[in-house]
Amino acid sequence: MAILVQTGLKKVVIGKKPENLNQTEWEELDEKALSAIQLCLANTVLQEVLMEKTSSALWKRLETFYATKSLANRLVLKQRLFMFFMNEYELLRDYISQVITLLNDLKNVEAQIDDEDQAMLLLCSLPLHTSLSRKP
Repeated sequence: MAILVQTGLKKVVIGKKPENLNQTEWEELDEKALSAIQLCLANTVLQEVLMEKTSSALWKRLETFYATKSLANRLVLKQRLFMFFMNEYELLRDYISQVITLLNDLKNVEAQIDDEDQAMLLLCSLPLHTSLSRKP
């Protein structure tokens, strides 16, 4: 949504057509919004929504896939968080960013993980360093 706001296309996606635009201009803006959204999607996601012809239809379909507050969606996101472990070659800041993204996704579907549990999950998911247990 941030890209749509920056490019002035958010109103197109939510369907608020300004009165000073004719239908052709509106359709051109819709095509720009549609392509802007499509360019942000991973190929696997894009394949699921490629048949949508308007930006608002595409956005609604994405919301049904990823923003529903269903029990199943909450469970999948929680499982993803609980099974998420840091690769020993991964940068810590990248890993923390991914954890924060997962926590925000959970927050968006109204599944709360308290601060203490977040800290515990983060610490327990870090790789163990065998160099710390070296014999003298």
